[in-house]
Amino acid sequence: MEHVAWKGRVKPGCKEEYQRRHAEIWPELVEVLQQAGICNYSIFYCGGELFGYYECAKGIAYAQQVQAQSPVVARWNEYMQDVLELEMDPQTGAQPQLEQVFRLD
Repeated sequence: MEHVAWKGRVKPGCKEEYQRRHAEIWPELVEVLQQAGICNYSIFYCGGELFGYYECAKGIAYAQQVQAQSPVVARWNEYMQDVLELEMDPQTGAQPQLEQVFRLD
């Protein structure tokens, strides 16, 4: 199982809206994430900063490919632009991965 972590920012004054949208996550987006092998997905908030973590049952490269090719993911990213600031990797179309420097199993 491969692990991915990413970071971002909620735009000022948009925390409640960010949370509301995730509370109403689209079922078709959940399906795409599951097809990509993404599981154990959590997003944490601290002072405007976001930290996301998920596991890839089918590998990171596969998960990135499925997401990059999904019109549902593209729509979700567009939908979130007004409340979220993310740096995107132009090669993968996803957030740059954070480097894992420690893990305790």
